[in-house]
Amino acid sequence: MLNQSEQLINTMNSTHSTDSGFKKEISLFGGVSILGGIMVGSGIFYLGSYVLMRTGMSLGLALLSWILGGLVSLLGGICYAELGASDPRAGGMTVYLNKAYSPVVGFLNGFNSWLIGGPGSIAAIAIALPSALTAIIPMGEWTIKIIAIVLIIGLTIVNYFGVKFGSKLQNYSMIAKLIPIGIIMVLGLMFGKVSPDLSLTPKTVDVNFGSIISMVAFAVVASLWAYEGWTNLNTVAEELKEPRKNLPLAIIISIVSITALYTLFNYSIYRVIPFNEIENLIANNEFYLGSYAAEKLMGRSGSILVIIGMVVSMFGALNGCILAFPRMYYAMSVEGHFFKSFGKLHPEHKVPHVPLIIQGLISIILVLLRNLNQLTSLVVFSGMLFNTLGVYAVIIYRRKFPDLKRPYKVIGYPVTIILTTFIFVGLMINTFIEDPLTSLIGLSVPVIGLFFYIYFNKKNENTQKI
Repeated sequence: MLNQSEQLINTMNSTHSTDSGFKKEISLFGGVSILGGIMVGSGIFYLGSYVLMRTGMSLGLALLSWILGGLVSLLGGICYAELGASDPRAGGMTVYLNKAYSPVVGFLNGFNSWLIGGPGSIAAIAIALPSALTAIIPMGEWTIKIIAIVLIIGLTIVNYFGVKFGSKLQNYSMIAKLIPIGIIMVLGLMFGKVSPDLSLTPKTVDVNFGSIISMVAFAVVASLWAYEGWTNLNTVAEELKEPRKNLPLAIIISIVSITALYTLFNYSIYRVIPFNEIENLIANNEFYLGSYAAEKLMGRSGSILVIIGMVVSMFGALNGCILAFPRMYYAMSVEGHFFKSFGKLHPEHKVPHVPLIIQGLISIILVLLRNLNQLTSLVVFSGMLFNTLGVYAVIIYRRKFPDLKRPYKVIGYPVTIILTTFIFVGLMINTFIEDPLTSLIGLSVPVIGLFFYIYFNKKNENTQKI
């Protein structure tokens, strides 16, 4: 039994600042909410159409692709779970890349996120949210942009006043978004009258076994966009309660639950909409099959319900991104290779307030730019590169830090690491083959970051000499 002093210390650790200054305000449910809020966005409502098209309109192969996409994400997630549990520091991937490879690798990952990746994701979600409402409230382009800017400013202010507020908001939005999704899924499974053909044979083309494998791989890439965000909980590891236990649990619970959610949600749609109607909808560029299924189940009110669900989902994803990304930039500054102001926490609210504000400003600038989707897609290839390096960092950590406490270890090590790395490399090669120009332009961001790193490195050397 703990004595009173030990109880007091544990209480202080769970509610007040750590040695680094962060407050441990995020519970296990809060961690699941952050990941779920980032991962479950608008994609659940329309990506099913793209997965179907890439599998030759095979319902069985489409569901298989959703499951495989979840397994690929889970493989990556358990690798990050070991890293986060053994080294629970703010900054996540940036910290791991610094220690496993070199500070320059970690910096380039953070720079890639700071310049385009993080703000680009925030800007895209902020624009998509009011765009979803245009089905019931007509809005022009600039009205949508103004609403997007207001959303970014508002949620930046919420997270400025401490992680507790942002985390609670994430909890509420996570629960709210699952209600309409759950209603559609349950009603579809219970009252859907269609018996879908789940054979693993493409309907639109004649193929052999090899081409089916290729089609499924291409479809899995599409599904992975819906799973994007599983690395982000590690960035707030220092603000988790009992991070060595709760971080792996939150990652595994989130990815497994979301895989089941995506698979069942798409299957429920197949139970409601006959196959020929699905074909016609997709042929006419009607990709929001969930909305159509809800309307068939509940009429116009069902369609409005889905729109509300989409808005709430994107709101949670937007808040999660705004909350998580600045911790990475904070870690870059603490390492001594970024703006000094980024490495300071607000004296009262204990959040990295300067990078939070700068992130908001860059996001607003991106909202105002045209062709936002093309802009954010430029970092896809380099993002895959850093994810691959992060996964392989588990092996390097084991070799460089054999005495490091590891409360959670990757199952099937090192085969799991090698397999996951191989899969990610394959996806990178596929991306480069499909769109080499975008991949090359995306790599230019880390190249630019290299010059920034050289600048800050020389600046540090000059400061030390003085």
